[in-house]
Amino acid sequence: MENEALIRLSVFLGLFAFFATLEAWAPRRPRSQPRSTRWFTNWGIVLIDTLTLRALAVFLPLLAVGAAVDAGANGWGLFNHLDWPTWIEITLAVLILDFAIWAQHLITHKVPILWRLHRVHHADRDFDVTTAIRFHPVEIALSMLFKIGLVYLMGPAALAVVLFEIILNGTAMFNHANLRMPLWLDRWLRLVLVTPDMHRVHHSVHRHEHDSNYGFSLSIWDRMFRTYVAQPGEGHDGMTIGLEWQDDRPSRLGWSLWLPFGRK
Repeated sequence: MENEALIRLSVFLGLFAFFATLEAWAPRRPRSQPRSTRWFTNWGIVLIDTLTLRALAVFLPLLAVGAAVDAGANGWGLFNHLDWPTWIEITLAVLILDFAIWAQHLITHKVPILWRLHRVHHADRDFDVTTAIRFHPVEIALSMLFKIGLVYLMGPAALAVVLFEIILNGTAMFNHANLRMPLWLDRWLRLVLVTPDMHRVHHSVHRHEHDSNYGFSLSIWDRMFRTYVAQPGEGHDGMTIGLEWQDDRPSRLGWSLWLPFGRK
């Protein structure tokens, strides 16, 4: 798809700047660690993630969008055998992909080896827009392989995959933002979308709370499968974010990258 990467990058950077500005203007919680140190680490992880996907593309030339184009050219996947209106196929594809990412997220909490990777995301002691982009490169690579396989099974239009990736990135940055929203707005929005207050529960230090609210975009999956927790037990101001490492280690790039391979 022509200019797909440039479009996605432009939207990503624009939304990041937007939510970073909003959370600076109306923060929900005070920071535990200096922003400069954390942001250097979280952006450093993003850079390594990007290089990892580029390296993956050398061995597997078709990533998610390319897989959709390839599936369409070869008639592979469910949607390539259905004669439904384009808007219905795109809507269903986005919904199915969103549910798949919800299920994948739940699995990363339940399978020990995947949880070791996913802990890099949860170890962040603060919760802001950069937390949304803090994922270990091995987890990013595995997630991409999962999406490629799903795209070949579904056979969605490339546009549907691009839209999904944009929506996923945008909503993830929104619901990780350290943003104070009016309670009435949060109450209405979370009927459909995952809000910052809803997802902050998922970053609680307590296992029974971070094993909940797995959605990145839509809140309906957690409600349907009874993994929804409305509020943290200690309140948003009193809750502790992160895992057992309540010191400055999670803000270090080398420590964060090595975390999955340590003894604990």
